[in-house]
Amino acid sequence: MTEPAPTPAPPAAPPPMRGARFAQVDVARGIALLAMFVFHFAYDLSNAGLIETDIAFEPGWRWFARCIAGSFLTLVGVSLVLATRRGLNRASFLRRLAMVSAAALLVTAGTVVAMPANFIFFGILHHVAVASVLALPFLRLPVASVVLSAAVAFALPSLVASPVLDQSWAVWLGFSRLPLQTADFVPVFPWFGCVLTGIALARIVLPRIEDSAMASWRPRLLPVRILAWGGRHSLLVYLVHQPLFIGLIMLAAQVIAPVPREESRFLGDCQATCVRSNADETLCRDTCACTVAGLKRENLWGKALADQLSAEETARLSRLAQACLRGP
Repeated sequence: MTEPAPTPAPPAAPPPMRGARFAQVDVARGIALLAMFVFHFAYDLSNAGLIETDIAFEPGWRWFARCIAGSFLTLVGVSLVLATRRGLNRASFLRRLAMVSAAALLVTAGTVVAMPANFIFFGILHHVAVASVLALPFLRLPVASVVLSAAVAFALPSLVASPVLDQSWAVWLGFSRLPLQTADFVPVFPWFGCVLTGIALARIVLPRIEDSAMASWRPRLLPVRILAWGGRHSLLVYLVHQPLFIGLIMLAAQVIAPVPREESRFLGDCQATCVRSNADETLCRDTCACTVAGLKRENLWGKALADQLSAEETARLSRLAQACLRGP
């Protein structure tokens, strides 16, 4: 009787490939892009007067924007380590640097045309281009030196001050104390500290995971795959998303009446004052909206905006606010 042939062993899983992309980094960059979409869409709505919140001056939104920028720049540091872990490919590095630099110049040119009073002269893409060059020596320095340098980069703006650094040619360094008119400003310091932090994190973590199953992970769920695709093509996505948002908002503005900017500022100041008195935020919002409606009804709105209320009219304003606070 012939013995059955032995069952072939299942093929062994392929070992992780050194030099392959880490999908986790692409997904993380995709999540940062998604957060950026939220901020920029809200900013564009505010700028068009379609929402009451003034995004550019609201502290919570400003911190949100800083967190987004910090996450992008930290991932720049991580990506530099991943791209050079088998040595610096000069042609690839210079090609990528040229693409980012060209995109930064395109952003500057576009904003000079679209918003000349607030054009972007050193935004996040400008920073990425400069930081990519500045970071090269730190890819080989001891990790402890990189960590120390990151701490110094974060601290420098509060330690360095000079009238020379207030000059327009030096503003991009980040040491100027003068107010700036620009829609996006990401100076070298302290933001280069985020890039150095990413380099340090990647150099600490990468040797521990490069030969593990984590290195070969690939997303399977469609939403995660979309995030990873966006992360892989982040420069293209960055350049395309704002013109798309602005076009959509311009269409929406045809059918939605904008909130007058004066009313938006008045409401913001009113709500901030109310909240500082430990009142409920929702109550403050409703009370301030009711007060504005009352001022318009009493024909006091223009005088209130111009701060020209007489003593009697100020008393009427106070009674309106108290009536609104008590509710119907």
